[in-house]
Amino acid sequence: MTLIAALPMYDPPELEAANDTLWTAIADRLAARGVVGAPERLTRGAPPDAIWSDPELLLGQTCGYPLMTSLRDKVMVVATPHYLAPGCEGPFCRSAVIVRQDSPAASLADLRGARCAVNDLASNSGMNLLRALIAPLAGGEAFFGALTVTGAHAASVERVADGEADVAAIDCVTWAHLQRHHPAMAKRVRVLTWTAASPGLPMITAAAIGAATLAALRDALGDVARDPSLRALRAELLLDTFSGPPASL
Repeated sequence: MTLIAALPMYDPPELEAANDTLWTAIADRLAARGVVGAPERLTRGAPPDAIWSDPELLLGQTCGYPLMTSLRDKVMVVATPHYLAPGCEGPFCRSAVIVRQDSPAASLADLRGARCAVNDLASNSGMNLLRALIAPLAGGEAFFGALTVTGAHAASVERVADGEADVAAIDCVTWAHLQRHHPAMAKRVRVLTWTAASPGLPMITAAAIGAATLAALRDALGDVARDPSLRALRAELLLDTFSGPPASL
């Protein structure tokens, strides 16, 4: 079996080296616990859906919406990361609803008929949480005048900053990383409001992975979260700790 691992949700070019170090730390701990076949490198470049549904997925990270729909019988939840970013509360995260700095909008109600950018129609953070926020304002009618799918949260921020869209909902961890690594672009937009909180992006493994490997994965993540030698790495990734999945999962 050729196992794969991928951490695609928060893995822009500026964080690839940090994620590589994180994976090495996890893989070393898995090997020490008797797990055979952990890949030396993270898989990058493959479509996320293909990674998530791969029966040889050892460790990945997914969005909550596909977890509860298309992936329900294909994966098991390993743990949910806790991130140190504004909008995060333990295993729960919010999305920042952003507009341009010079937008006259003072509230969501002012955006009726505006152009909305979303990273993906199946995104919980970019689509579903925003939809829940505007539903009371929409009254069962179309609220936005146009909807553009950008393919990534960073691309949605760029569309709003460049005036090609008026509003977008951005996952709070991505938003925090963008503020740190792309401050010029981030300063061209502002947070209008925040969505409700929902479960953060879980770490998953293929359903075919055995119970012993699942336990080793959870132990390895817990050890990585506690290791004082990895404190700087965790800070770079805004990573605090991990919690186990709800009993229902």
